[in-house]
Amino acid sequence: MTHSSHWGAFEAEVEAGRLVSVKPFSTDADPSPILDALPGMVHSSMRVARPMIRKGWLENGAGPAEGARGRDSFVAVPWDEALDMVAGEIRRIRDSQGNEALFSGSYGWASAGRFHHAKTQLQRFFNLIGGSTTQIGSYSYAAGQTLLPHIVGSIDPLVGPLSSWDGIVADTRILVAFGGIPLKNAQVEAGGTAEHTTGPWLERARRAGIRIVNISPIRDDIGSKFGAEWISIRPGTDTAMLLAMAYVFQSEGRHDRAFLDTYCVGFDQFAEYLRGAVDGIAKTPEWAASLTGVPAETIANLARAMAGERSMINLAWSLQRADKGEQPYWAAISLACLIGQIGLPGGGFGFGYGTEAGMGNPRRPIPLPTHQAGQNPCPSAIPVARIADMLLAPGTPYEFDGGRYLYPDTRLIYWCGGNPFHHHQDLNRLVQAFQMPDTIIVNECWWTATAKHADIVLPATTTLERNDIGASKRDRHLIAMKQAIAPVGEARSDFAIFSALAARFDLKNAFTEERNERAWLETLYEDARVGARGHDVELPPFDVFWRDAVVAVPGPDEPYTLFSAFRSEPERHPLATPSGKIEIFSERIASFDYDDCPGNAVWLEPEEWLGADAARTYPLHLISNQPKTRLHSQMDAAGPSLASKIKGREPISINPADAEERGLEAGDICRVFNARGALLAGVVIDSGVMQGVVQLSTGAWFDPDVDLELERHGNPNVLTEDRGTSRLAQGPIAQSCLVQLEKWSEPLPVVKAFTQPRYRRMEGIQIGDIKR
Repeated sequence: MTHSSHWGAFEAEVEAGRLVSVKPFSTDADPSPILDALPGMVHSSMRVARPMIRKGWLENGAGPAEGARGRDSFVAVPWDEALDMVAGEIRRIRDSQGNEALFSGSYGWASAGRFHHAKTQLQRFFNLIGGSTTQIGSYSYAAGQTLLPHIVGSIDPLVGPLSSWDGIVADTRILVAFGGIPLKNAQVEAGGTAEHTTGPWLERARRAGIRIVNISPIRDDIGSKFGAEWISIRPGTDTAMLLAMAYVFQSEGRHDRAFLDTYCVGFDQFAEYLRGAVDGIAKTPEWAASLTGVPAETIANLARAMAGERSMINLAWSLQRADKGEQPYWAAISLACLIGQIGLPGGGFGFGYGTEAGMGNPRRPIPLPTHQAGQNPCPSAIPVARIADMLLAPGTPYEFDGGRYLYPDTRLIYWCGGNPFHHHQDLNRLVQAFQMPDTIIVNECWWTATAKHADIVLPATTTLERNDIGASKRDRHLIAMKQAIAPVGEARSDFAIFSALAARFDLKNAFTEERNERAWLETLYEDARVGARGHDVELPPFDVFWRDAVVAVPGPDEPYTLFSAFRSEPERHPLATPSGKIEIFSERIASFDYDDCPGNAVWLEPEEWLGADAARTYPLHLISNQPKTRLHSQMDAAGPSLASKIKGREPISINPADAEERGLEAGDICRVFNARGALLAGVVIDSGVMQGVVQLSTGAWFDPDVDLELERHGNPNVLTEDRGTSRLAQGPIAQSCLVQLEKWSEPLPVVKAFTQPRYRRMEGIQIGDIKR
């Protein structure tokens, strides 16, 4: 069966109703090994097999759990009883507390497929019953997502389309990548991909003689096979290096004054800051060297080289997931303005080459098959990373993007398509926060930590147990995702679950529009087919597409260059900023009067970095980046991710000198800790990690041991701080984290992340039997 996933398209081999293997598409030159985990995950013992209700919720009724969520056992019930309970709770809280007390949480990658998109299905249902509190933004790039509309008028430089790789290979001479272009991230693409092209494009760039510079604490953020220079930099100090490079341009008269005068506003204020007129500190390479650990000569020479060649600046998404994370992006844009190559082939900037498989792919932009959630009648929403704040402090005021708001009093959470116990920070605090609502409902395929912290768990299908359409705005293929196996256990699709819930509100026809799965797929595809004609693309009819399984959209006629229209005709194609130009200094942001995000890019010292006082106690900077062996926490319990564990723990990489200082050897188990928590991880010695830094990927399923006050499996988010980047964006700051390591010499606790909670079966529960 043809199918697709976030980590690639594939053929599914099925025997006796079981998925036994997967084979990547033959056209994929660089397929992801993560695909190998699929058979093990689909048929995992960790599948949620039937509807489950937390025992304490049944016995004591809805209300704050007082520590029971995450530790309680469950009761298995029939589907109808479970759906009646869910509908009853939603109705009770909506009618007594209002719709803003309902939180429809669906943050995460969920699964590929344009129709069975968990967030769309969830919010389509809630929007029909009056709405709910939702989330604004993305953990991946919340700071950039909020900042860039003020500075360049859109988030295109963040999510695409970026200047395409074919143009970079043809015209760029220096590619400077802060945070690198890591191929491990380029394994995945939201919505799926039939071709992994980042590695091949980097190889073409190498063969074209492009100078590639990797500025990162980790050498492998651009593989050595691409001939990249490695400049190791202290985490959290990229802004200082970018400002110093801008200082070189300005002080040596290398800046493009004509570009600045025509296409930008605010250069003079920024130049004063660079010279030190604002704070008495000139942002010289020597100043930056003391912060970054990068020699002043290296900083100055790189800036001068970029002045004389067509240069592209790339910043990884990870750089803005840090304290004051808005600043490196703003500083990079400001530097690119001084260079003056924005809108020229091969020049300018982009954020996120390598963060997903399709970033920078040459692609003709046609509409995709898209299901609609409708409008949310409830105006309540919070910044995406402020969930724990909302639950622990309802009614508390907070600031966000120039506004002042209050956190709602959330009484019910309905989560599907994500795992907040992966992507949120300070998970011990999140455990406390998840005790507060009356009821937590989760649609889930597996017993993740989120499912274990719920009151009602409804078993959901994987993509292989339903039909869908795979497509991404950065890949040129549409893929028929054909059902390969019957639903495992009693699993149902989110569409089926919410259709049944809508029926209990007399809204089934409004939710389904009287279409079944097949009818929806055909409708969404044919709508996209009509839209494609507006881009001179003729897609085949749905029946032909479904028969042939794959449609390849023709590529573009020429490379795409970000901001080229603005560059060629700025008055005809102004940016959507107050000035219509790039705002090196933003009067709007300055008017917010935020001391943690003023009117232009500045160096603001993070609270946790290697130059902080806290580094005396916790002298290692933790990089919790994306893993090589899975997508976030997806596929952690099987395949390459499971095989990568060291004595059942997530591996942590450390420089040889730091390991020797702590008496650590490869394969040891170490305790990683700070004031927020502690975890166990397996030691990997790696000279490609700069001294003073350790690297522990995100995504190990959360596995707390309450008695030992320890996370047993290696989830770094028990260590990261749950605080916003600034009052502007309120994004997560996972990359600003100091820790200490020590060898673990006690008996190893058993990892229980991949074990089901205890449960028993119960039939014939009546709604009136549940206490309130």
